[in-house]
Amino acid sequence: MKGLNYKFILIYFITINFIGFITMYIDKYKAKHHKWRIRENTLLLIATLGGSIGSYLGMQKFRHKTKHGKFIYGIPFILFLHIIIIYMLF
Repeated sequence: MKGLNYKFILIYFITINFIGFITMYIDKYKAKHHKWRIRENTLLLIATLGGSIGSYLGMQKFRHKTKHGKFIYGIPFILFLHIIIIYMLF
């Protein structure tokens, strides 16, 4: 049973980080093409729910939200909190 929980956590972690990475790409694409954008709160929520690594990598890869304080400080801070939580749990 314990192994199943770790598998679920790993699958969730991979999935939410993939979503974080892809949403940065989609929002950047929409910004370039003057289309309806993904809300900043949604991008931050994805990072908060565990997608901070994917969101951060997406920011760097696509050069998206790299001049917004909420993101240049917020995403790394969320990532830092996630690292602390993981350390405390394991």
